[in-house]
Amino acid sequence: MSELLTKSVAQQQQEQKMERRTAVERIAGSTIVATAVAVLAVLVAAAAYARDAQDKYSLKSPSGIAFSDFRGYEDWSVVSSARTDEVLKVIVANPTMINAFKGGVPGNGQPFPDGSMIVKLQWKPKKSTEAPFVVDVPDVFKQAFVMEKDSKRFPKSGGWGYAVFNYEAVSDKFTADAKSPSDCGYACHTPVKAKDYIFHPYQKR
Repeated sequence: MSELLTKSVAQQQQEQKMERRTAVERIAGSTIVATAVAVLAVLVAAAAYARDAQDKYSLKSPSGIAFSDFRGYEDWSVVSSARTDEVLKVIVANPTMINAFKGGVPGNGQPFPDGSMIVKLQWKPKKSTEAPFVVDVPDVFKQAFVMEKDSKRFPKSGGWGYAVFNYEAVSDKFTADAKSPSDCGYACHTPVKAKDYIFHPYQKR
């Protein structure tokens, strides 16, 4: 009788251990699944954010000029500014070109070195409603007109490649201008060939 009782108690203890182990395994499995789902969600969100953030720099002009060549242009130094009746313009350049400007190019008769890049940022203007005087200020961003110097790649256009990337405020997206071959600005810039095709000097500041 005592042996049967001992076996029964042992069986109960064994069953309890198995139940506890099964419960622990179930909880552990659920935790792993939940963690995996959370990690996957984070990765998907990060990928979506990265894709959206990179959309602009994934663009290429019809002739193959990549917007990514000009990565960081938002923080480049200002060369000059200009305006027409329809557009306010700010011209910025990369460090290579800024250093050339400061070294006397093109006034010293030397061309800008390969690797020079310049971007003309263009906004639709509007009248300021805050200034106590009449002044036009940038309203909607419209376009980035870009130039890059690569003598081997663009020998037929003075060593410069040209492209236009348009911006649509409603969709918050850039698109490569379909009518923008690599020499799209060459004809307009030919009058300043003696200045290595660059209209604007580095303005005193």
